[in-house]
Amino acid sequence: MGIRKLFESSFLGAMVLLLALSCNSNGSGNENGEKVSGNLVIFHAGSLSAPLKAIADSFNVLYPKVRVLTEASGSIDAARKITELKRECDIMASADYAVIDKLLVPEYGIENIKFATNEMAIVYSGQSRYKDEIDSLNWPEILAREDVSVGRSDPDSDPCGYRTLLVLQLSGMYYDSTFTTKIAKKDKRFIRPKETDLLALLDVGAVDYIFLYRSVAVQHGLPYLQLPTHINLGDPSYNDLYSKVSVDVRGSTPDSKMVMTGEAMVYGVTQLKEAPNPAAAGAFMEFLLSPTGGQAILDRMGQKPYSR
Repeated sequence: MGIRKLFESSFLGAMVLLLALSCNSNGSGNENGEKVSGNLVIFHAGSLSAPLKAIADSFNVLYPKVRVLTEASGSIDAARKITELKRECDIMASADYAVIDKLLVPEYGIENIKFATNEMAIVYSGQSRYKDEIDSLNWPEILAREDVSVGRSDPDSDPCGYRTLLVLQLSGMYYDSTFTTKIAKKDKRFIRPKETDLLALLDVGAVDYIFLYRSVAVQHGLPYLQLPTHINLGDPSYNDLYSKVSVDVRGSTPDSKMVMTGEAMVYGVTQLKEAPNPAAAGAFMEFLLSPTGGQAILDRMGQKPYSR
């Protein structure tokens, strides 16, 4: 399914709920009677670009006076915009809840709320070398080949980057570790700040394969190799295994490091304590976490909501 159809499906699927709610609201206030209008600034993970666009469109049916301004980057970079650059925003949504725990809460964020899940996949295109040969067993050998180019995101900027390294470490336990080590060391010229930047490289044929979240592949209608559960970081019941690997990434300052330990993927979101527009931020958070609102849209776009 193409991304336009996904947007249309998400929007239409929410219309019944939104129109019903709008019958009881003037679209400009929340349940506490506060006026909800003005700019709402959201820093977010690149992998949330498509879902947040659909969620914001549906949110604006209820709150037409709010202008939702989204800014995508790697989740670690998104947090640093707040902690280091002191930029104002209302909400930060991370591809890894641990980024919010380690960098934002409790100093900057009110609460870290888990709201979505994902899993790692290997994404390719119709022009990728050996696309008809690759499978869940031989992929390390194929990606390690000299004539195959591989893209991944920067582990110091983006959870998808360090999760790629975690997947390679886990894979080394089950496959020939010579191959997985070679993959981690090769093609560093194709490392990008965030995972969605890799899509352009794949589209023009600069790389054959990219490590990417399954949800992004689904949203863009791209073929992908589904990795075995014991290495794809997608199943909480495997957390004891996932936790055997870890990656050091840049911490809250250029000279510090923080350890990111393997675990099943869980996205987190926080409203900032100094949010310039707290009324709009609160209304958006409520809609994002609603089972019939943002959570339903995420599910329709290939990203499972987090089960509390």
